[in-house]
Amino acid sequence: MADDRLPEPSQIIRRDPGAEPSSRPRRPPPPTPPPPKPISPRARQRSAPQQKRRAPGRTRAWGQVISLSLVIAVLLICATALGGALWLETALHRQAVLTDYPGRPPSGHGSTWLLVGSDSRQGLTVEQQQALATGGDTGNGRTDTILVVHVPTLGSSTPTTMVSIPRDSYVPIPGYGRDKINAAFAMGGAALLAQTVEQATGLRLDHYAEIGFSGFAALVDGVGGVTVCPAAPIDDPLAGVNLPAGCQKLDGPDALGYVRSRATPRADLDRMVDQRQFMSALLHRAAGSAVWLNPWRWYSVPHAAVDALTVDHGDHVWDLARLGWALHGSTTTLTVPIGQFTNNDSGSVVVWDHEKAAALFDALAADEPVPTTVLGEQP
Repeated sequence: MADDRLPEPSQIIRRDPGAEPSSRPRRPPPPTPPPPKPISPRARQRSAPQQKRRAPGRTRAWGQVISLSLVIAVLLICATALGGALWLETALHRQAVLTDYPGRPPSGHGSTWLLVGSDSRQGLTVEQQQALATGGDTGNGRTDTILVVHVPTLGSSTPTTMVSIPRDSYVPIPGYGRDKINAAFAMGGAALLAQTVEQATGLRLDHYAEIGFSGFAALVDGVGGVTVCPAAPIDDPLAGVNLPAGCQKLDGPDALGYVRSRATPRADLDRMVDQRQFMSALLHRAAGSAVWLNPWRWYSVPHAAVDALTVDHGDHVWDLARLGWALHGSTTTLTVPIGQFTNNDSGSVVVWDHEKAAALFDALAADEPVPTTVLGEQP
């Protein structure tokens, strides 16, 4: 019997010759990216700073140049200061003032200076004497100003103390009997004056500095003048000065007349106060930025100081620097205690209050504060 079933379909699948072998659908090809847009010159300029970030070495180099310049500037200033100090050390006028002798007071604590303002006209021409109103020649001269300055030991809480000694103080002068203390300078120069001060105070002097008329005026001019504030007008033809009341800057000749003038109600007592105040103002001026930021002052001030000062053989520029630093800070200023004003064969003289004077100088020798009993009764 014939098989009438239809034949099963063939399992062979015929494909077109160009068909893919996989049955998964074909992915469309990725789109072609558009061509890059041209960069305008302005856009290139805006992007320029970003390119500089890739070269930090240039910034570091400029910082190094600035740092090196600052270092060089500091080194130059230090070299100038060091060179000036070395020159000053070798150029200072020195003489033998502080010498040993039998009965000399022992060394105390801290250090003690004798500062002297001499009225010697040595080295001044007639025209200079007239310009400074110094009057005629007085031979070896006397001392218009006598200051004892005690600088305490480093680390001490005691302030620096400046004591004015009236030039008419009636004291024993070794080898000459009793006389005014400023006569010692005329009789035996700085060495005899120093010995007289040591014997009268009981203090051993460690340092000495002296300044004359012309040197004082030149030093004031060297720092560019000093400001003072007299409470009342000062008209003193003998000192060559005529000043109104109130604050004003003085040049050298006027400053010299100011510290010499006794044309005030208390004469010498007022003058000693004015001298101490002027000394402080001068030191503040000399140490201030107005002087040391001015290169011209780097020359004028040291040269004026060298011409003005005479120091002891044992004194050095660093001793002067420490004195200036000490007086630039907190300072106790006073006049040696006075007992009475009287007259004798030496003329008008000042007699100390010996009990209070002894208490004052004992305190300085021990590096202790000035007793309140002394400070409370200042003339």
